[in-house]
Amino acid sequence: MCGIAGIYSKSIVHLDQIKVMTDVLQHRGPDGEGQWISSNGNVGLGHRRLSIIDLSDLGKQPMHYLNRYTISFNGEIYNYLELKEELLKKGYTFHSKTDTEVLLALYDLKKEKCLTDLDGMFSFAIWDEKEQTLFCARDRFGEKPFFYHQLPGNRFLFASEMKALFAAGVQKKVNNAMLYNYIAEGWVENPFEKSQTFFQSVQKLEPAHFIIVKGDLVLQKKRYWSIDIENKINISFDDAIVRFRELFLRSVKTKLRSDVSVGSSLSGGLDSSTIVCLLDSFQLNSQKTFSASFPGFEKDETKYIKTVTEKTNVIPHFTTPDESVLINELDKVFYHQEEPFGSSSILAQWEVMKLAKQHSTIVLLDGQGADEILGGYTYYYRSYFQELFSTSSVTFKEQYAAYQAWGGDHFEPDLKFKLQAKFPGLYNRYLLWRAGPVSHPDFHPDFYNQYKINTPLPLPFKPSLNNHMHNTLCINGMFEALLRYADRNSMAFSREVRLPFLNHQLVEFVYSLPSTYKIHNGWSKYLLRKAYENTVPAEISWRKDKIGYAPPEKKWLQHPKIKEIIQTGISKLSAEKIINIKKADPSKNWTYLMASKLLTNA
Repeated sequence: MCGIAGIYSKSIVHLDQIKVMTDVLQHRGPDGEGQWISSNGNVGLGHRRLSIIDLSDLGKQPMHYLNRYTISFNGEIYNYLELKEELLKKGYTFHSKTDTEVLLALYDLKKEKCLTDLDGMFSFAIWDEKEQTLFCARDRFGEKPFFYHQLPGNRFLFASEMKALFAAGVQKKVNNAMLYNYIAEGWVENPFEKSQTFFQSVQKLEPAHFIIVKGDLVLQKKRYWSIDIENKINISFDDAIVRFRELFLRSVKTKLRSDVSVGSSLSGGLDSSTIVCLLDSFQLNSQKTFSASFPGFEKDETKYIKTVTEKTNVIPHFTTPDESVLINELDKVFYHQEEPFGSSSILAQWEVMKLAKQHSTIVLLDGQGADEILGGYTYYYRSYFQELFSTSSVTFKEQYAAYQAWGGDHFEPDLKFKLQAKFPGLYNRYLLWRAGPVSHPDFHPDFYNQYKINTPLPLPFKPSLNNHMHNTLCINGMFEALLRYADRNSMAFSREVRLPFLNHQLVEFVYSLPSTYKIHNGWSKYLLRKAYENTVPAEISWRKDKIGYAPPEKKWLQHPKIKEIIQTGISKLSAEKIINIKKADPSKNWTYLMASKLLTNA
């Protein structure tokens, strides 16, 4: 896990230009740094190193291979040992024990097709001296960041974080269209233009995409992977459990490949508890767990966390964030996040990463991704039952009766439900017509008139569980935002987060299963619950409630100092003629706070 940066320019690139970029990424890589300029002087690559695999100097970057390739790489290739074995058979040789060198050899063999072989989280840039091309790629789900600035025909700059681009002289000007969407719609990602950021001059490489930059500095961008949500396999539920266990076990074991300490984030929910209990069953050295506790809060999950820690051989560590974290740490968190974030839960995650650093644990396994592939959110129920209603009335009646007996009350199968299930496109257009134009009176009229957009059509998908999950995982930006929060929070403390549920073979397998394997008799994530019901305590395996990572935000925002900070933010937005202070919406206080921080940091 590291920080990367680079410049490809028509003019000569100097080492000090690269170093100023890597200096601001020191938190991502405190264990070493490197800068390199190509033989023609037009390409510079920089790197900050967080040593995880092969801690020797042989792992330093930028790394060279075959006197042809130079790479700056951020992330982990979890299956690098298997890839290395195949490459050795083909005559490739290696001087280090790193996954970076394996990646370079694989690129030499397959060029951009190497991406389909990678199980990992990554962003990287490879300069090919022979072909005079820069190849840049980002992992399938967007775990690792890649930002870039392009001045067509002149220069191309990239980095792990936008602050490195700004350090190199890229203009730091807020993208008001994105700011409008954030205040109006709450978007922290633009689902209609996924390369867009909150800054005009900065774009991001979308997940599962690569870019090739050639001599004329014209970008060739292409998607290299997507989920086939229509692919279905014929497999019994019992066999699906066996295969799920095989894939998940392999994913967890490869996430343990590290030459430094590995622990786990533990929230008390099913996903993180499954990982912790599974690791405990390996009977390795006691793992350290890191958790946030909120005493007295109705959504506090400490009792579930302790259920796991008391039944396993782990060494638990707790942090208890309160209002003071929001007061004292918000500016630091925003500096690292760089863009607005959705709620104060990010500050709780920040404290967990700080706790891991205090206890010298560099790598953390985490349960993110399970909800998006196994049907974990309550809003999936409606799409699930609409799918059953449209495909099998018998199954629909059986499952809905079981859901009611389970205690489900998230929706009613009324006329609207049935119309949307049968005619989703027509029904969505009807809703928009019925609702009429959407107004946002809290905006200043000038800002509103300049940046307002017609209410966008809902991102269209036929109501089904797979479609809804895929929309959350890959399309509407919600999951990519969660990955961004985790990356910036962890890297602020030079920690690495690994996500076993995001192995792409596991994801593809689960998406190919019948929906009734994922939600069944009212239970979400049914496959996961059954697969590990003898590993995870029953109090957690068969929990009905879903809390998520929720601090007592409502209480925090009532603190006098925080109310003062919010009011200062609202005043700033008013002074900038973005909102009408007399019509400010109290329900948007967090949004206003984030928007004002964006302007302050611009």
